[in-house]
Amino acid sequence: MRLSLARVRVLVFVVAVTVPLTVFADPTTETRPGAVEADPDYTAGKQALDRKDWNEAVRRFTQAALRDPDNADLQNYLGFSYRNLGKLDTAFEHYRQALELNPRHRGAHEYAGEAYLMVGNLPRAEEHLKALRQICLLPCEELSDLEREIAAYRKRTGTGRTP
Repeated sequence: MRLSLARVRVLVFVVAVTVPLTVFADPTTETRPGAVEADPDYTAGKQALDRKDWNEAVRRFTQAALRDPDNADLQNYLGFSYRNLGKLDTAFEHYRQALELNPRHRGAHEYAGEAYLMVGNLPRAEEHLKALRQICLLPCEELSDLEREIAAYRKRTGTGRTP
């Protein structure tokens, strides 16, 4: 069956009108933005991140996670904070939990990939890059950031491109 150009245009219009934009747009890095307003420890943890007070961020996000253990954002922020404290094993555990809760969490993929570069594990970083390429149907900051970090890592280490 051959479709005329007019029918194709109609089909494209029907899909564009009926399919919600959320199918094409990925969730924000902050998957539960309302949690910030709802929890004073979450708010204080985000403020500590802004100040780069990693110990305070860990303390506050840990308290918030006790009340909201299924929040992937909290696990991601805990991973980020521990990574900045140089506690990479703990950071990896929190990134793993974030991705278990939300496998499409862009921030957790980016930060986990960057952490793998810190320990010299380019293949694992590239796994997170691949995941971001599948998640970010439109360009997203997390994908661009991890691509840039991997390129810098390759340049720094003389590591060639992998297939």
